[in-house]
Amino acid sequence: MEFQLSPSPCFLLLLLLLVLQFSSRVHSQSIVRYLPGFDGPLPFHLETGYVSIGDADGAELFYYFFQSENKPSDDPILFWFTGGPGCSGLSAVTFENGPLSFKISKYNGSLPTLKLNPYSWTKVSNIVFLDAPPGTGFSYSRNLKGYPSDKKSSKQGYIFIRKWLVDHQKFLSNPLYISGDSYSGITIPPIGQYIFDGIESGDELLINFKGYLLGNPKTDLYYDHNSKIPFAHGMALLSTELFESVKKNCGGEYYNADPENVQCRKDLQLVSECTKGVNDPHILEPKCLLVTPKSNKWNKRRSSLEMTLPNNLRFPFGIPEFGCRSYGYMLSYYWANDKEVQKALHIRKDTVPEWIRCNQEGLNYLYDNISSIGYHLYLSRKGCRSLIYSGDHDFLVPFLSTETWITSLNYSITDDWRPWFVGGQVAGYTRSYANNMTFATVKGAGHTAPEYKPYECFSMMKKWLSYEPL
Repeated sequence: MEFQLSPSPCFLLLLLLLVLQFSSRVHSQSIVRYLPGFDGPLPFHLETGYVSIGDADGAELFYYFFQSENKPSDDPILFWFTGGPGCSGLSAVTFENGPLSFKISKYNGSLPTLKLNPYSWTKVSNIVFLDAPPGTGFSYSRNLKGYPSDKKSSKQGYIFIRKWLVDHQKFLSNPLYISGDSYSGITIPPIGQYIFDGIESGDELLINFKGYLLGNPKTDLYYDHNSKIPFAHGMALLSTELFESVKKNCGGEYYNADPENVQCRKDLQLVSECTKGVNDPHILEPKCLLVTPKSNKWNKRRSSLEMTLPNNLRFPFGIPEFGCRSYGYMLSYYWANDKEVQKALHIRKDTVPEWIRCNQEGLNYLYDNISSIGYHLYLSRKGCRSLIYSGDHDFLVPFLSTETWITSLNYSITDDWRPWFVGGQVAGYTRSYANNMTFATVKGAGHTAPEYKPYECFSMMKKWLSYEPL
């Protein structure tokens, strides 16, 4: 007699659940114990990997996950979006708030070396640094017809967080914050709304979302641009006479100035002449040429590069290599494009032709969200905590812009303008609001504040995550 076994309904259901669970996992993840350029084993837990977003673009987002060096099971987890758009998470890892940084020394053809950052935010928090959107860092898209945009980036960011947590469920109960700086001020607040919408819709994945941190965030096209002239005057880049003239002739409308207003247009041209030689990310630093070592031609091109600089950007002793922040950026290109480095990071071969620190020109990006103020209002009503901080010497997104749109939310002040201190010294100024929002300036910092003031920014973040007043 021949027997034929058929699977029971319970077995089929179990099989289906296993398939669904497997399909929702990240496509790859690897533990990194050694990195070329760093002496010895890494003294922290680093995981890298890709998350398949599963959209029509076939987006594969690459990440760097550093476990907290304190108590990983209890400490908050931050998802960090570097901004740009198109700036790699590796830039934040090595130049802002990650545990590694480059030793700035003259490039001699060998691999740049790494050192530890004593003020890494991973001292007190878990952090996932993300390359987003596709085309950023080591992230890519299998469908070349897909174009990133503000709205798509926010949606992909939410899907990434959700899928990453499914695959790392031991961190699901940790307090979660979404964070970033610069252009991420446009894309992060919508991610927060996606998270709340998912929870309220009965999503089985209950994310312990607590709030968000944003540094010098792009927020509103009008506020961000219109604040630059008052900021320039306050920083002594414009004379009082010119400022009063442009304010009168343009009626305070510098961004949307009437093109038929001849006197306004003349004044704006004078403003441009006064500020064009200023380094926008930090007005006190030299304005240097942003050089990349494409085809390893830096040393050969040094003299020709110097000759192509405008007269007002030339230096009497040649290119000031170690006085220019961009020199450190150049070292990151040599390091990240090294084959052994990519092998150690477990980068998929032939997916990204060249790692670029900020790939803004190659993204074909669609800017379809001109303001994120409405999302801040939504998140405030949900009781979301937020820390908005500004390096006060940034001309790209001046602190005046951030202060103005926060005021427009019309929330009452709970802790009025005052200095905050680190090591007994004034580190900036702060104000808190009834909507659980804290605004802080970082004295002397530029556009990416932790890059310029690492100790102060670490202290600020540590206090805020611990619910302590600055």
